Amino acid sequence: MQLRIDRSDPLPLAEQVAAEIRRAISEGEAAPGDRLPLAKDLAAVMGVNKNTVFRALHLLRDEGLLEFRRGHGITVSGTPERSALISQVRDLVRTARRNGYKKSELIAMIEAVR
Repeated sequence: MQLRIDRSDPLPLAEQVAAEIRRAISEGEAAPGDRLPLAKDLAAVMGVNKNTVFRALHLLRDEGLLEFRRGHGITVSGTPERSALISQVRDLVRTARRNGYKKSELIAMIEAVR
């Protein structure tokens, strides 16, 4: 994988790392089922701290793009499209909560959309 970050970019390093991994997946450099290199190796290649890489990997796991399995490492489990959809769902849930809607009300709204 070709992973690069730009230290002059105001985007936090962990988000840049996550974006580079997303790009690599979307361009087919890593496909569902593929194992990612170790975090320490990614950190060395990108010139960042290992903890920065871990933060990025956790972001991608929360998006449904990566899966962490003890003894199997970190594997690609989703697609960029699924990741984008999960991100939009999180935004929807956050907006609904901020506006006082309960989970059941949000589900009813979603089910009403055809």
